[in-house]
Amino acid sequence: MTATAPNRLWLSDITAPHTSEGKLYPCAVKDVYSNRIVGYSIDSRMKAALAAAISQRNPQGTLIRSDRGSQFRSKKYVRLINSAGLQGSMDRVGAYADNAAMESFFSLLQKNVLNDKRWETRAELRLAIVLWIEKTYLR
Repeated sequence: MTATAPNRLWLSDITAPHTSEGKLYPCAVKDVYSNRIVGYSIDSRMKAALAAAISQRNPQGTLIRSDRGSQFRSKKYVRLINSAGLQGSMDRVGAYADNAAMESFFSLLQKNVLNDKRWETRAELRLAIVLWIEKTYLR
């Protein structure tokens, strides 16, 4: 997937790594044009990161593409998309290449952070993820 300008096409996805305290849910939004993370959330509950991206970028008409996970089909998420003037789009069933850039992001996160050690606390893992995102995608 490609984009001809910033804020034309965003991708979003979520993962659920384990800590000794339980799962942590990092969710990220990537601008396809710049390959930058434009919003993210990391919480002990599943949430979408779209609100942060919207508040920082104020997009209009942006296509936001995700997989078919429950958090991306929730009424709250759909209301947020509609109220921000975004266009929602979901992968086709079994079409994993549709969201390949986000799968790549999470693969790098897995390799560079999640597999680094056994994470004891959510706070410890959250900090490691934030530092990695800041260093890798927000410079």
